[in-house]
Amino acid sequence: MAATVLFSVFAGLLFFGAPIVVALGVASMAVYVLSGDDISSLIELAFSAINSFPLMALPSFILAGALMGDAGIARRLIYIAEELAGPAAGGLGAAAVMACMFFGAISGSGPATTAAVGMLVIPAMIERGYGRSYPAAITATAGGLGVVIPPSMPLVIYGVTANESISALFMAGVIPGIMLGVGLMVANYITAKRNGYQTEGNRYDMKKVVRVLKDGFWSLMAPVVILGGIYSGLFTPTEAAVVSIFYALFVGVFIHKGSSLRGINEAFENTTWLTGRVLIIMFTATAFGRILVENHIPDMIAQGILEITDSLWLVWVLVIGFLLIVGMFMEILATIMIVTPVLLPVMVALGVDPVHFGIVLVVSLGIGFSTPPLGENMFISSSIANVPIERIAVRALPLVGSMVVIALLLAFFPQITLWLPSLLGF
Repeated sequence: MAATVLFSVFAGLLFFGAPIVVALGVASMAVYVLSGDDISSLIELAFSAINSFPLMALPSFILAGALMGDAGIARRLIYIAEELAGPAAGGLGAAAVMACMFFGAISGSGPATTAAVGMLVIPAMIERGYGRSYPAAITATAGGLGVVIPPSMPLVIYGVTANESISALFMAGVIPGIMLGVGLMVANYITAKRNGYQTEGNRYDMKKVVRVLKDGFWSLMAPVVILGGIYSGLFTPTEAAVVSIFYALFVGVFIHKGSSLRGINEAFENTTWLTGRVLIIMFTATAFGRILVENHIPDMIAQGILEITDSLWLVWVLVIGFLLIVGMFMEILATIMIVTPVLLPVMVALGVDPVHFGIVLVVSLGIGFSTPPLGENMFISSSIANVPIERIAVRALPLVGSMVVIALLLAFFPQITLWLPSLLGF
């Protein structure tokens, strides 16, 4: 009865266009009221949902990413990526992917990465004959790398929800993030050769490469300082988030001299808005998840899947397909908090490591940034390129296909994900 009410109210509200936080909250309250539980217990649940030390990393990384954008770090990373891409076919497309990888290792946010990189790369690609839809497609797709390359906000949320080590998750995300980037660059190269997309056609100018590397030294050091401190055990991910804030301020004020009071104020405003949005979703999704667990819904789902097949590979295909569809319609952070209590017990029962499952979960849902109708990254790149989202979606199909192949490889070969955490003792 509780499950029927929960899913009926939730699906009904989403169908009529209610925000997901409203759908989650109202559905949970409906079950509390019908079951006669004290609704004031939701207040205690709200506190427990956000009373987490690892969760403090979330607003800190958001603020650090915004401050680094204001400090000119993102712009320098893009210049470096463009020079490293060189004169190869689709060089600017490869530069966009590399820039998204660099900035993703700083901001941890897909939409933030798409906006920061797209504002500089998309106009340059349009000017050099890539058309309008393809630059928007490659930037929107590559922007999703920010959700898996550490530090990653979705990985923080998964770690809190699943009670797993965030440091281990960050380490496990490094190789998959690189694989996704390489896969996108291969797909970009094939597309560029087929359509004749080129850069300026000149050879590498080593003097210019050295010059941009020198100018961008402090930008390149940002992920080294943040991730190096985590991996060496010098500080926790939460402490690393605070260090990244001070690093962004130091570089922006004293080295690049690009930070401004207005930019810093906007960074704080954006951080406040995004953090508040995430915390409200966390509260309602935690209530939703608790009701699922109390009514043994994950156990029933696990039993139903195991009755269909006991093949782990087939289960992975079903799970990834389900996540790809869900990612097309729901915001990633809320989805992680909803599906983790449901799917994690199923996968653990089949012998899957929770860290391995978390990476595949985030990678699969991250593809939703590049697929309509939700497609947050696509809406951002669409507005920058001034092209309809339908045209972007068509051009993004080969790129999204490469990411789906990588997601399947990560699922079928857990050593890819677990090798680095195991090597470093996590």
